[in-house]
Amino acid sequence: MASRLRRALLAALVTASVVVPLMGAAGPGEVPAPAPVALGPVRVAGLEHRYAANREGIRAAEAMAARHGDRKRARALRKMRGASRHFLSFDGRNGGRAVEVYGDLGRATRIAVLVPGSDTNLETYGRFRDGALALSRQLGPRTAVIGWLGYKTPGTVAPEVLTTGRAAGAAPRLAAFVRELNAAMPRARISLLCHSYGSVVCARAARGLNAADIVLYGSPGTGYDDARQLHTRATVWAGRGGHDWIGGVPHVRIPLLATTVGFGTDPVSRGFGARIFDAGDVGHSDYLRPGSAALASMGRIVEGRDA
Repeated sequence: MASRLRRALLAALVTASVVVPLMGAAGPGEVPAPAPVALGPVRVAGLEHRYAANREGIRAAEAMAARHGDRKRARALRKMRGASRHFLSFDGRNGGRAVEVYGDLGRATRIAVLVPGSDTNLETYGRFRDGALALSRQLGPRTAVIGWLGYKTPGTVAPEVLTTGRAAGAAPRLAAFVRELNAAMPRARISLLCHSYGSVVCARAARGLNAADIVLYGSPGTGYDDARQLHTRATVWAGRGGHDWIGGVPHVRIPLLATTVGFGTDPVSRGFGARIFDAGDVGHSDYLRPGSAALASMGRIVEGRDA
């Protein structure tokens, strides 16, 4: 009885720690969208055709959102289909998926893949893009940044944000995408930069992944006890800003009914075994803010230098 009560109290504490700082954040309503453009694996020779095809797919989704009366979605899509935007894939259905390139992917010798956390969708895409642009500007001309919104992220006030369920579905898609990059650009150095719940996705995808680095930042945990359980040859890094509220989340894993709540060991703890990088005093949403210590550190990691 005491053990059950303890688990229930810890579960409530985890829920409160994650939800309370972001109360009021709401997930998007479902907006109809056409099926995505059918494209094969990423190939360097076909990038311009791929970008143009996805631009037309975004235009079609914008038109459908406008007919549905969702002006907010239509405005977001209008920005996304600009001539200077380069999408490897786009799907406007079920909250939206988008994979966007910043920089010249065809000439890149280093590639940073950004994996976002909760409440990242087509309506909030601008803030995700801002971080990708800041990282791109931090890096040299032979480096490309890819914003990988390849899964339906959990809402910060949804129960899914406390479990690995969404990550389990997203991880195979992330792993497949990295394999496509490996095949298209076998000499490129690939780093995964995984924010918040995105770090749970990256941890699930890590086994056997051909990447140089897996960078966990603003992470609530990964669902694993230590970095060795990721079974990856990549260097696993972890960093947390001094003003990031996620540091106050209890690092526990509690079996409840048919699921497990919480993500276990703190990635920046000595016991987890990741290499720690300097994230400065940033808050949870500020790691890729221009001029931040966290951005500088992650830029050095992507470039293959010591952070």
